[in-house]
Amino acid sequence: MNRTLIKDALTDAVVGSEITVAGWVRTVRNHKGKNRFSFITLNDGSCLATIQAVADPKLSNYESEVVHLTAGCSVVVTGKLVESQGKGQSVEMQVDEVRLLGAADAEVYPIQQKRHTFEFLRTQAHLRTRTNTFGAVARVRNVICAAIHEFFQSRGFLYVHTPIITSSDCEGAGEMFRVTTLETGRDDFDADFFGRRTSLTVSGQLEAETYACSLGSVYTFGPTFRAENSNTPRHLSEFWMVEPESAFCDADDNADLAEDFLKHIFSSVLQRCGEDMEFFNKWIDKGVIETLTHVAESEFVRLTYTEAIEILQKAGRKWEFPPEWGNDTQTEHERYLTEEKFQRPVILTDYPSTIKPFYMRLSDDGKTVAAMDVLVPKIGEIIGGSQREERLDVLTERMKAQGLNPDDYWWYTDLRRYGTVPHAGFGLGLERTVQFVTGMSNIRDVIPFPRTPRSAEF
Repeated sequence: MNRTLIKDALTDAVVGSEITVAGWVRTVRNHKGKNRFSFITLNDGSCLATIQAVADPKLSNYESEVVHLTAGCSVVVTGKLVESQGKGQSVEMQVDEVRLLGAADAEVYPIQQKRHTFEFLRTQAHLRTRTNTFGAVARVRNVICAAIHEFFQSRGFLYVHTPIITSSDCEGAGEMFRVTTLETGRDDFDADFFGRRTSLTVSGQLEAETYACSLGSVYTFGPTFRAENSNTPRHLSEFWMVEPESAFCDADDNADLAEDFLKHIFSSVLQRCGEDMEFFNKWIDKGVIETLTHVAESEFVRLTYTEAIEILQKAGRKWEFPPEWGNDTQTEHERYLTEEKFQRPVILTDYPSTIKPFYMRLSDDGKTVAAMDVLVPKIGEIIGGSQREERLDVLTERMKAQGLNPDDYWWYTDLRRYGTVPHAGFGLGLERTVQFVTGMSNIRDVIPFPRTPRSAEF
């Protein structure tokens, strides 16, 4: 079928041309009286806007189908594009043919032409993209993903696929989903499918390092999993991570890359998603465009963790979690730094070694590591990364100090044994990024099918 997307019909199609549009009915108004007409509002997901199709009784199926159309029906409409006589749209379709593909029972169709709560729409994840909000989220997420690949491909990074099933706990948190074919309660790993304890990955970083230490600069982009029993608006059990890794790269290079990366993503959304961003700015977060533009145009502040703790302690306010050296920063601290103190993004560096994983490079003072967190207004941390520990003896001691057996990571320590090089990388959570860009308050509303504790219906 040679059809025209609604976004093209509204911007590029010539008035007077014959076009075919396929989509789903949003509303139908049947005008009764001497001059009978039906006004069909269609959307096909290509853009936020709809197109109005005007059908008259001359159509062969007008009485049998057209006047009975309801919200949710799928149709193919052919007709002439004409200047609209009504308000709110510049063009409309003068219909020559309406072909009904799929009917929708108006009494039970859950997506009606009214405001639905996001909580309700989570129960309709298979249909919620037919609403303005979730259609816009999907299109923005798509542009963010495209921008991610464009950024790294343009800089010579190699895209690699790291395993979803792993025997390594990258973060050392232990909050991993076990993968097994054994019956519940059995721990005889020799009899298990892989012959050892395996889990769903929390990060592709360690495997990405193996490629970086042969091929220079690589990035992964795929699903990761965390068995954290949390029901907050910031946590998911399944989420997507972007993890670049670069050989011959130090902590400063890593921070520069992260800043350029975020600016590229945000600029791409502002350039390509104007209509959808205006929608979010009007209905979801009235300052989201201004915030996004400000971040894209700002020079990020560089600040050590120690300097940040001193600033927070002198802020003269009561904290829910009082800032102390040796404790991790909290969202309230990160938002203060980005929204009040500096009013722009902040890159925090040099965290205490006791609160960071074994693979981060130990500083000369023996107390801090070459870690990096990129903080943005409204959500706090959006990127976490570090220069990796390339010295075999130091890495081995760090593993032992955190209760890990270096023999279990023999392949990882081999990278330091055979031609070790300085290298660094970071991780960006895709859903948290989509949240920041759109202003959506709950992370479950920026992923197609959210996986959370006791929730995996779709």
